[in-house]
Amino acid sequence: MSDGTLRRELGVLRAALNYEHKHGRLLRVPHVWLPSKPAGKDRWLERDEAARLLWASRHDSKARQYLPLFILIGLYTGARKGAILDMRWPQVDFARGVIDFNPPGRKRTDKGRSIIPIPRGLKWFLVKARERGSDLGYVISRNGKPLGDIKKGFAAAAIRAGLDEVTPHTLRHTAGTWLAQKGVDLFQIAGWLGHSHDRTSELYAHHHPDHFKAAREAMD
Repeated sequence: MSDGTLRRELGVLRAALNYEHKHGRLLRVPHVWLPSKPAGKDRWLERDEAARLLWASRHDSKARQYLPLFILIGLYTGARKGAILDMRWPQVDFARGVIDFNPPGRKRTDKGRSIIPIPRGLKWFLVKARERGSDLGYVISRNGKPLGDIKKGFAAAAIRAGLDEVTPHTLRHTAGTWLAQKGVDLFQIAGWLGHSHDRTSELYAHHHPDHFKAAREAMD
């Protein structure tokens, strides 16, 4: 059992004990130790884990209509969950080969949304999905209707795949990590993800093969 799962289970127990004590059914509350809270946003997927998550999403009778494509877009683009769920087909320009994660009329916020080239590995899946959709419809949809959220379907796929502490945001962190591990310049990663350069350095610099290279060479 992972620390995250153990923490949740013990947290439920502690809450139940406190409730009983509050209502006079327990004289004193025994101490319940909780493992430290895991750094969820540091979680990223190895490639075999990503494959397991995709496999699990395709074997869910309720979610397989939309979840595999959501996962692929998340892994290839690193876009935020909301940006993916908001995306309509006119934002995917196959002629120019770009995806614009800013829907028409969207107000600018601190959470930037990028305009990026369509990754080659993703394009085939988008083309196939487009053939099944309408000209103006949502890219991620169920029976042609937009999805308010995908938490339940995603969580079920993660459990089926045997993955702990994995959320839709994990896909974004995975994309940034994989780019850094391949030696992509941190400024480019920032632009791809819609991050500030400082935030990108904080999250992904330690994954870059050149991280501390000059310092390491100076000490050799």
